[in-house]
Amino acid sequence: MPTPLTFKGDKKSSKSKKRKHPSTDLSPDASLGVTHITSSKAPGPDTASSHPADTAVEEDDTWVSADHASDLAGPIIIVLPSEPLSCVSSDANGTVFAIELENLVEGDPGTAEPHDVRQVWVAQKVAGTGDGLISFKGGSGKYLAVDKFGILSASREAISPEEQFTVVPSPDTPGTFAIQTQRNTFISITPSTTSSKTKPSSAASVATLPEIRGDAESIDFSATFRIRMQARFKPRNKAHKEQKAREKVSRKELEEAVGRRLDEEEVRKLKKARREGNFHEVVLDTRVKGKHDKFASF
Repeated sequence: MPTPLTFKGDKKSSKSKKRKHPSTDLSPDASLGVTHITSSKAPGPDTASSHPADTAVEEDDTWVSADHASDLAGPIIIVLPSEPLSCVSSDANGTVFAIELENLVEGDPGTAEPHDVRQVWVAQKVAGTGDGLISFKGGSGKYLAVDKFGILSASREAISPEEQFTVVPSPDTPGTFAIQTQRNTFISITPSTTSSKTKPSSAASVATLPEIRGDAESIDFSATFRIRMQARFKPRNKAHKEQKAREKVSRKELEEAVGRRLDEEEVRKLKKARREGNFHEVVLDTRVKGKHDKFASF
């Protein structure tokens, strides 16, 4: 059963855990096959300051644009070059269609965020392919597919060649991509010929929301998309946030790690070590200097 997605602004659940033994925390990452193991054991001095950093990164639910195909992981939306702007969506029946985007600033596709779970796909590299193939799982737990006639659907729970795609950077517009099928065709948009699948909010939108097909033979404007993703899954963004979060350490945490009160020079030295990655070595040296571990120098 698919895990409900959370959006920016949603209130966080504050349920207390009654079980004291290790348990599995099924977060939104569970849709990627990842679970977080939590334990009731109190963190030690050397690990207490690492949890705020992990929490800060995991709770970052802002949306950013993918810059490279290798960035794609976790929840994404595929923004279509339509007027008005829309994105690739699917329903519980496996129908793939466009839904107009509502959450964006002044019509800028680089600010788009989802307002409907049907707009969200979970991008994941296909295991065992080794050539950068990606799958897209919809909110109903089914994978996006393109058949031999170029028709899109999301009705299968397993991955075959029809559910595998190559994300190709656009040669003309940096930060945009084309999505190539295993038949060497591309997903693109075409003028709508029917309104029954788009379910627009107003009659004025019936003629403007496009149809989505997977049989384009080349990359042009209609096959060029912007892909938005959650910031916590973006590799470079995630690493930067982790580094910033880990640099924030209080004097009390440093003194707990060393086991005694510290002077200003020792605090500066330890904070610098946190930034440079040799924190534990400097902690040991500081303990030896204070003679709190008489065996450390042997």
